[in-house]
Amino acid sequence: MTIFTDKMEEFGHEQLIFCQNKDVGLRAIIAIHDTTLGPALGGTRMWPYETEEEAIIDALRLARGMTSKAAAAGLNLGGGKAVIIGNSKTDKSEALFRAMGRFVESLQGRFITGEDVGIDVNDIEYMYMETRCVVGLSRAHGGGGDPSVVTAFGLVQGMRACTREKFGSESLQGLTVALQGLGNVGYHLAKFLTDHRVKVIGTDIDDEKVRRAVDQLGIVPVKPDEIYQLHADIFAPCALGGIINDETIPQFKFKIIAGSANNQLQEDRHGDDLQRRQILYAPDYVINAGGLINVFVELEGYDRERALRMTRSIYYNLTRVFEIARRENVPTSKAADRLVDQRINTVKQLKNMYTGHSLHRQRWETRRM
Repeated sequence: MTIFTDKMEEFGHEQLIFCQNKDVGLRAIIAIHDTTLGPALGGTRMWPYETEEEAIIDALRLARGMTSKAAAAGLNLGGGKAVIIGNSKTDKSEALFRAMGRFVESLQGRFITGEDVGIDVNDIEYMYMETRCVVGLSRAHGGGGDPSVVTAFGLVQGMRACTREKFGSESLQGLTVALQGLGNVGYHLAKFLTDHRVKVIGTDIDDEKVRRAVDQLGIVPVKPDEIYQLHADIFAPCALGGIINDETIPQFKFKIIAGSANNQLQEDRHGDDLQRRQILYAPDYVINAGGLINVFVELEGYDRERALRMTRSIYYNLTRVFEIARRENVPTSKAADRLVDQRINTVKQLKNMYTGHSLHRQRWETRRM
């Protein structure tokens, strides 16, 4: 366990929870990173991890990213993440997700979860039978449904901020985007882009998803290992993380990287590498916050128009990141981290100030009795 406690110390996590129910085949991990701003919120991911260690490290990294995402988006939420070890195509069941829902409920509101890779709204509905600490519910239960459309909408806002920074124009028309990953977010992003008369060259490890995007949207398909070598204005990674690394960076001919995948930089130093190559990087947790914003609105009573209006702020959040990067001559990845640290530290200072709220509440409860 030393390696995991060391990682918790390194990343600043508050809590790591192991969940198991042999009767239903559940093995899961919940990581809570930082609850300074509010309860930890993060999706549940189902993936066939080869080892338990791989699953834990993924949960820890993703939870930390959710803290940054919420802080950069100006939301009063902390960061958390859950991962279920299993194959989403063969291992799902009502009992498994209801058991997972009970573990979430046992945290008494410290952790709120929703959809992520391998999880859909039907799985969340099963969890909802055991806990109210879930988001991404169907419209029938007052939720916003699949948040991937809003995530994709936010990516477009972020791309506009990037093209303004790099090319001096917000227009995407006539540009070429290399899109990696054609799942829910990637597909909706491809639709938004083709509607903006953007040429989309796309790939996915799932041939069915590629065929759907080709047939319905007219994208140009390429093999997965060819996506890094394309001549395109924007690279949009919308699959798994760690794809900006020592092997891929030398292949890049892109001017901008802007996508929804979490933890795109394999290591922090790769942000410096992109800056040296004059590739403008939109930090993933800033540009991909649309889905989080969507479920945050759900917590307050869902309204799609409000969710889209709040998601437009991604354009301005990225603009602030670029301003910090220029002013302090640092990579955009570091500039985004500084933006996050500023907000969290500000709220910590506020919490140190006594407001009398607890005493007033106690007096009110006494009077009611």
